[in-house]
Amino acid sequence: MTEAVLSCAGLGRRFDEGGQTLTVLDDVALSVQPGEFVAIVGQSGSGKSTLLHLLGGLDRPSSGHVTLAGARLDTLGDRQRTRLRNEALGFVYQFHHLLPEFSAEENVALPLQMAGIGLREARRQAREGLAAVGLEQRLDHRPAQLSGGERQRVAVARALIRAPRCVLADEPTGNLDASTGERVFDQLAALQRARGTALVLVTHDPALAARADRCLELQQGRLRPVATA
Repeated sequence: MTEAVLSCAGLGRRFDEGGQTLTVLDDVALSVQPGEFVAIVGQSGSGKSTLLHLLGGLDRPSSGHVTLAGARLDTLGDRQRTRLRNEALGFVYQFHHLLPEFSAEENVALPLQMAGIGLREARRQAREGLAAVGLEQRLDHRPAQLSGGERQRVAVARALIRAPRCVLADEPTGNLDASTGERVFDQLAALQRARGTALVLVTHDPALAARADRCLELQQGRLRPVATA
């Protein structure tokens, strides 16, 4: 078996609230292979977003560890961890988090520029990325000039622009109507497959979860396999 691109073992997250300890995640184990599509479902408040934040190195676990691209995040310094996360992961959220003062092209080019790629080349790659999600006619439009679906497609292009090893997607279509959400997800899935990128998707949508290679349910702080059609 090939080495997992993203994994965790014994992962736990606890919060202290009013003198009491709330356990959100308890002894979670997960291994995601290159190119695999894993869906995570569960009731609201079950800890799905918390798990995604831990897997993405955006929060630190109370116990256990996360391994990304062969490196344990807890053994890295802040700068190393940030660099690895930026290189190996892409993120798509329910809300696009685009910079409002930047055009679509500038938003997508920004991660490349932050990685040290020159402006001309970064913009060339950004144009290709936006064309891949059908937005070649919206390069100069700012987020306020785009529809909700178009903004999410820009976010998808941005997440994949550096060819990450894995994309973490937290309800990426949750703020869209059903038909628009399906179109956005179709483009995300097509790019994920074409580029061999792993995808970990948190969703409430059973139709999206059913398209995954593997579906897991977060229940009482632990992941359990779910049969998909």
